[in-house]
Amino acid sequence: MASMKRWEINAIGRQHLRLNDVGIPQPGPREVLVRVDAVALNYRDKMVVETGRGLPLQFPFTPGSDLAGEVVVLGEGASRFGLGMKVISTPTPDWIDGLRAGTARKPAYQTLGGFYPGVLAEYVAMPEEWFVSSPETLEPWQACTLPVAGLTAWFALVERAGVRAGDTVLIPSTGGVALFGMQIAKVNGAKVMVCGQPDCETRAKALGADHFIDAGSDWMEAVYTLTSERGADIVLEVIGGKHLGQSVQVTAVGGHVCQIGALDGWDIQAPAMPLMMKDITIHGIGTGSRKALERFVRAIDQTGIKPVVDSRYSLADLPAALDHLDRGAFGKIVIDVTS
Repeated sequence: MASMKRWEINAIGRQHLRLNDVGIPQPGPREVLVRVDAVALNYRDKMVVETGRGLPLQFPFTPGSDLAGEVVVLGEGASRFGLGMKVISTPTPDWIDGLRAGTARKPAYQTLGGFYPGVLAEYVAMPEEWFVSSPETLEPWQACTLPVAGLTAWFALVERAGVRAGDTVLIPSTGGVALFGMQIAKVNGAKVMVCGQPDCETRAKALGADHFIDAGSDWMEAVYTLTSERGADIVLEVIGGKHLGQSVQVTAVGGHVCQIGALDGWDIQAPAMPLMMKDITIHGIGTGSRKALERFVRAIDQTGIKPVVDSRYSLADLPAALDHLDRGAFGKIVIDVTS
């Protein structure tokens, strides 16, 4: 049987990561075999490897959720794609459209590289419904960044907060979701304020940021000043913890806060008075549906948005890429699987 390389863990912890030789999987009914060209890393991939995140991982487990690749074999009855078609993965494959699955007691969290096995391998065999066509205007190392970071920003700004021309959007980060958010807001006619470390200012403005705020300064006062006290119409809240409360305070009357990240902790806090008196809507965002990803792909091709990629590593260099993720990056970190 032909073999391939695949990253696996047989227990929780980065020390258990191994690049193993395994057989190339064969697609079952209505599945496709995809040759993986590139994989984008997300912070949650690192967390799954290091902590498991309380997920029901079945060992050996392969991490990673975001791939770009090419369909090379069709399983019986598969008809969604043809041979040779370029595809990207959907991070929450059971969520096709509409509301996310789950109940009040038990929200659904069935993602690739978490509940389902991941994609850090040379080939994957998965249901054809778990993929969408890749943008025609992007190379694989760019397209692989769309499934989590790009879709999350798109779903938050466009499909939930309804960003439009004339809005002011505050983005308190320069990570992958944040930089996608900046570009999405700009192509929709919004003004963007980015808050980050001073060494990121030149690059953020080159991407279209209208204002850059030093995260180490009194950034809340800066937002009030730059908006003439009006505040931000939309805040892409990627930090969480107590930062959510600060975001609420600088949000405009009738504005939106999209709660996405938890870099500052899972226990978020916000003052009730400004939340109530300003009629603010808080959206909890956890990626997005397959249909939303398809709409985002069309927008990518129509607007010319180019993902920001900080660095690219070979498949064998995954540990070094995870170390880079620990240090932080301006944009996405990508694994070139076929290099």
